[in-house]
Amino acid sequence: MSTIPIVSGIYTDSGPDVRVAYPVNMLPVPIASGAGNSYMRPGDGLVQFATGPGIDRGGINWNGVCYRVMGTKLVTVSSTGVVTEIGDVGGSPAELVVMDYSFDLLGIVSNRALWFYNPATGDLQRNTSLGTVIDACWIDGYWMATDGKFLVVTDILDPFATLPFSYNASERDPDPINAVIRLRNEVYALNRHTIEVFDNIGGGFFPFAPIEGAQIQKGCVGVQASCIFMETIAFIGGGRNEAPGVYLGVNATATKISTQEIDNLLLTYPENDLALYTKIEARNDLNHQLLYIHLPDRTVVYDAAASQALNQQVWFTLTSTLSGFAQYRARNFVWCYDKWVVGDPQSTAIGYTDRDTGHHWGQKVRWEFSTPIVYNQGNGAIFHDLELNALPGRIALGFNPQISTSYTIDGMSWSQPKYSFVGTVGDRRKRLCWRQQGFMRNWRVQRFQGDTDAHLSFISLEARLEPLAY
Repeated sequence: MSTIPIVSGIYTDSGPDVRVAYPVNMLPVPIASGAGNSYMRPGDGLVQFATGPGIDRGGINWNGVCYRVMGTKLVTVSSTGVVTEIGDVGGSPAELVVMDYSFDLLGIVSNRALWFYNPATGDLQRNTSLGTVIDACWIDGYWMATDGKFLVVTDILDPFATLPFSYNASERDPDPINAVIRLRNEVYALNRHTIEVFDNIGGGFFPFAPIEGAQIQKGCVGVQASCIFMETIAFIGGGRNEAPGVYLGVNATATKISTQEIDNLLLTYPENDLALYTKIEARNDLNHQLLYIHLPDRTVVYDAAASQALNQQVWFTLTSTLSGFAQYRARNFVWCYDKWVVGDPQSTAIGYTDRDTGHHWGQKVRWEFSTPIVYNQGNGAIFHDLELNALPGRIALGFNPQISTSYTIDGMSWSQPKYSFVGTVGDRRKRLCWRQQGFMRNWRVQRFQGDTDAHLSFISLEARLEPLAY
């Protein structure tokens, strides 16, 4: 028997390119099981536990309470699913918000304005001393905001006031400012083609000065296209005269983590769409260091911990559909009440991630993974048997779903699928085998598909091959 890898697969497109097929709604997990160095487990399900006043636009955990903006309303969500409206911050469902907090104020950037909520008084007020605000953060007692052209800080004694000389600019390059992020008590101004780092030096005017030599020669495409990930700045962007990619930036350097396949995917979206409709967020969960890149029709996820353990770039895709690709219906992850609370970008649902199911908001979704090219040095081979080593018997009561396998010999067209039942609940000795699977003349790629009724993990793929010599 030969073991065939299943962490990522191969396909081809209409051009002369070999492309990488990342798992869909399946998560590679690095672990030395004896049958391999990793396995594939189902992606987390999404379970509703509350309903809000509108579509989810952002969230944060502040003092142990989950705050979210849903529709135009700032709300709190309790651990039991009770949603309490606080006030109105304006905006539209398509506009995501930015949230940060100080010791006593929660800041919300919505509808191109900065709002402050004080739970001690119950007041929700707009900061009228600022004009247009597209992003803001709190640092060293100041609120720093940007309108895309300038940086401004509020008065340290009065967050609702700004002083006449409290403005500055990111002047190392004449590109617009798209975001500001606080990291290690420094402010990173993410411009379109560069990133400039500011440190607090004090003084009576603008108290932050750029750190010489800390500038990063890459920039970010939009407000929501960056986040803090593993003590670095993760962002979608690039330098001058460069196509967009995914980078980690820190200490005056930018390290690219996007593969050619991810770069090709980013190129299918106009840059304006990447700027307006893309959101990046990080999730540290069960030894997975996950970077979510929410795109209009899917979410691609980078796992830094798995990439390091397996010594290869580990990406996978999340989607909420039974066929093709569609928007992944979870965003704005907030760790609160001992679970990951999420919002639905298409409804007023509030939920949490659940490893015991793969369904999204009660609906089945598809999963898929494939293999690299099986190659016999230019010779053919007969595929006598294929066996997926799996963990069956974890299926919901009353189900005995089927999964399928198919193959391609050109990377584009696929054979008729062959099906196998995966067993019912408690049937943990079930073996997933396909007999008499034909032959290959030169090379072949195998693909496996199912839906979330078949909620099981896969350890390895074994094949009994008979080589042919021509």
